[in-house]
Amino acid sequence: MMHMTFYWSKDVTILIDSWRTTSWTSYSLTLIACLIVSAFYQYLEDLRVRLKIASSSAAKDSSPAPIQTPLLGAKLGGAGGRFSAARLGGAVLFGVNAAIGYLLMLAVMSFNGGVFVAIVVGLAIGYLAFRSGDDDVAATVVDNPCACA
Repeated sequence: MMHMTFYWSKDVTILIDSWRTTSWTSYSLTLIACLIVSAFYQYLEDLRVRLKIASSSAAKDSSPAPIQTPLLGAKLGGAGGRFSAARLGGAVLFGVNAAIGYLLMLAVMSFNGGVFVAIVVGLAIGYLAFRSGDDDVAATVVDNPCACA
């Protein structure tokens, strides 16, 4: 029977029937796996955001002046276009990250307290290791040719 409230036990089923823990060793390995996967989730999110920032800054550097850009040029392809390699890579990373996120959510829905704590701690460790740096802040500098004061 599936639990509908949080419980603390070494007997838990995660995601599929064959991933069932019955001993303290298998339960500990499951908690470590949940912690590592949730930290990896944060790493992939950081990688996706960095790819997006790098591709947008590269597209700005390589794009011609706005007056020379055809009306539909940016939508059809080219640097930073809809089907550029960087955008497709970002979409693949987003899909993989979304799948991992949903699997983590389903693991938490096992209502095992240890699994819940392992996933939350793994997310916090992943955030601390990969996403909490000062370089995450992106600042936009606007060039204003007219010095209106």
